[in-house]
Amino acid sequence: MATINIEPLHSDFGARINGLDVSAPLSDETVEDIRIAIDDYSFVLFPGQAMDDEAHLAFTQYLGAPEANHVKLGQEGIVEYFGTIGNVQPDGSTIGNDHQRTIFQTGNNMWHSDSSFRDVPTFVSIMCAYEVPDEGGRTEFVSERAAYGRLSKEEQTKIGPLVAIHDYVFSRSKVSPDAVTPLHAKSLPPVKQKLIRANPRTGAKNYYIGSHAKQIAGWSLEDSRPLLDGLLEQATRPECVYSHAWQPGDVVIWDNRCLLHRGSGYNADKYRRYMRQTRVQGAGPTLSE
Repeated sequence: MATINIEPLHSDFGARINGLDVSAPLSDETVEDIRIAIDDYSFVLFPGQAMDDEAHLAFTQYLGAPEANHVKLGQEGIVEYFGTIGNVQPDGSTIGNDHQRTIFQTGNNMWHSDSSFRDVPTFVSIMCAYEVPDEGGRTEFVSERAAYGRLSKEEQTKIGPLVAIHDYVFSRSKVSPDAVTPLHAKSLPPVKQKLIRANPRTGAKNYYIGSHAKQIAGWSLEDSRPLLDGLLEQATRPECVYSHAWQPGDVVIWDNRCLLHRGSGYNADKYRRYMRQTRVQGAGPTLSE
C-alpha cells in the first residue's frame, strides 16, 4: 500500500485507515489502494470524516456506478442513490419504535448481504454516520470467506456447483406479511446467485448466502434450509463477529460480495440515529462470474 496506513480490526477481516480525508479529491493511486484494501480486508473504516451527501456521492463514484435505492425505485419509480438508516427525518424530527418505517428497518437485523436479491447484486456499501444512539445501534459483520475456509475440502466440493435463489419478499415477509408492497415486490422477482463466489483480483473464495437466500435451485425448500441455515450458523459463530460501534464521522465501506451484516437494534423512542448509505453496483450477474 503506497499511500495509506492500515490497522487490522479482526482476525478474519476488517481494517481501519487513519489520516485519509475521503471527502477530498483522491488520486488514482489512492483509489487503487482503497480497492486493494476492500479486496484484502472486506471492511474498511475511515474515522473522523467531515462528510455531506455531495462528498459521499463523489466518494462512491470513485469506486464505481452508484446503485439506485431499490425501495424508492420499486415503490415510487424514483432513482435515488441514498438510503437513510435511522429515525431522523428530512425535517429533523424523529419517528419512534412503533412507526411503520422503524418496523420495516428491523428487517436489517437479519444477517444479509445488500441487494443479493437483485440480478446484479451490490459490490460495496458505503455508510456515513452523523448521529448515533448512546446505547445500541451497532452493526455486526462476519466474513463468508473465512467461513468457507473453515469448511472441509469435502464440504467445499459438495457445495461448489450449487446455485441459490434469493428472494426479497421471502426475507421481508418475516418482518411482516405486508412489509413489501405489490409494486415493490413486482420489481424484485426471485433471482439465482452462485452459492460460491471468488474475488476477481485474488481468487479467494466465499459462500454467498444470508436472509434473502431462500433455497437451493432444483431443491425443495425443506431440503434447502438445513444446508443454508447450517452455513449461516458456521459463519456467524460469536467469535467470528466484528461488532462495529458507530461514531459520528465514521465512513465505512463493506464488501457485500463476501460479508454478511446485521443491525443490532436501538431504542428509537429515546435516541436519534442518522446515517446515510450509498451502494456501488456489482460487475454483473454472479452466474456469469
